[in-house]
Amino acid sequence: MKVLIIGAGIIGAACARSLARRGVDVTVVDRGSAVGATSAAGEGNLLVSDKAPGAELALALYSLELWETLRRELAREVGPQFASIEFDPKGGIVAAIGSREAEGLTRFADEQRRAGVDARVLGVDEALAMEPELSPSISAAVYYPQDAQVQPTIAAEALLASARGAGAHVLVDTVVTGPVRDADGRLTGVTTSNGPLMADHVVVAAGPWSGEVARTLGGTLYVGPRKGLLLVTSRMPQRIFHKVYDASYVGAVQSDDHVLQTSTVIESTASGTVLIGSSRQNVGFDDAIDVAILGEIAAKAIRLMPFLSEVSIIRAYGGFRPHSRDHLPVIGPDQDVAGLWYAAGHEGAGIGLAPATAELLAASLLGETPAMSVEPFSSGRASLVGTPR
Repeated sequence: MKVLIIGAGIIGAACARSLARRGVDVTVVDRGSAVGATSAAGEGNLLVSDKAPGAELALALYSLELWETLRRELAREVGPQFASIEFDPKGGIVAAIGSREAEGLTRFADEQRRAGVDARVLGVDEALAMEPELSPSISAAVYYPQDAQVQPTIAAEALLASARGAGAHVLVDTVVTGPVRDADGRLTGVTTSNGPLMADHVVVAAGPWSGEVARTLGGTLYVGPRKGLLLVTSRMPQRIFHKVYDASYVGAVQSDDHVLQTSTVIESTASGTVLIGSSRQNVGFDDAIDVAILGEIAAKAIRLMPFLSEVSIIRAYGGFRPHSRDHLPVIGPDQDVAGLWYAAGHEGAGIGLAPATAELLAASLLGETPAMSVEPFSSGRASLVGTPR
C-alpha cells in the first residue's frame, strides 16, 4: 500500500512513522521545509490539565501513555547522535486568583478526576512550596502530575527520522496543486509543483492549512488558523519548576469567541529560558506581531509570578494553531472523497496528541481495531459540520 501524507510537522511525522512501521510505503510532502511551521512555533506541551472530560481528554490520556514508550523508542531508533527530545514529566500547576476563579478551578478538577485525571487540589501554602515564585495572592491551585513537555521541533524531527528509518520518503519544497482521480472519482494521488505523486490513500496533515489543502483536493474540512504569540526570556537559574498557568487558560482554549483572548502560561525550558504565553486570535494568516498584545501577555504573567517584572525578554514569536470549529481534531476519512483522509485540527494540543492521532489514523486506514473509538473525530460529525462559518 502507498500512502501520501501532506504536511511534515509533528502530526504528519507521527503518522508517517506509525504507517511505515506497519510496512506501508509512505511519502511525506511539504510545501516548505520539514518541521518548519506550526510544530516549530509551539511550547511542546503534553497536557491533560486543560482538557474537559470527553473525547479530547480520552485521546490525551491515551497519547500520554504512548509518549512514555515513544520517548525511549525514539532514543533507540535515531541513535545517540540525535539531539534529545527533552521529555520532561514536570507536571503542571494551575492557579486561581479570586474566589470565583477558585470555585471554577476546583469544580473543573473534580470533573477531571472522575474522568481519570490525577488532579490534586493544593492549599496556597502547598502551591507556594512547589512554586515559590507564585504570587501569594493566589486563592487556589491544582497540581497535575501527568502534564509533561518536549522540545517540539526536535521531537517532530525525531519522529520524521524514525519514519525515514522505517522506509518513509520525505519531499520538501513541493506544493500540492490538485487531485489525481480514477474513472470512479477516487483520489489516487496529487499533482504538485514537482510533478504528480500517486498513492492508494492521501492523508492531509497540514496543520492550519489543512482546510485549504482539503478544498484543493475536493474535500471538506473545517480547519483553519488561530494565531498565537509567545515571549521568551533571557536565560536564568531555574526558578520555575512546573508548567504554570492561570485558571482562565482553560476557558481561552475552549472559547469560540473571535476577539483577542490572553491568558497566562509560564514554563522553563532545558536551555534556561522561560516561555510566556499566550494569546488566541482568529485573524486568518496575518502573522504581524502586535506589541500591545505582548504587553498584555507580560502584564498577566507578572500578576501570577511577580519576579518576571525584573526579567529581560529576548524575543517574541508567533504561530498559527490548526483550529477546528468544535475544538476536536479530525482523524479519519473524508465523507465524500474516497481515498482522502485527515489528521488535523488539534489547535494547540498537536504535540501532545500526535502519537495517539497517528495510531488511530493508521489503524483506521489499515482496517485494524483502533485502541479507542474514532467516531468523535469524524470529519462529518454534527458538532463540526453543523456549526456556522
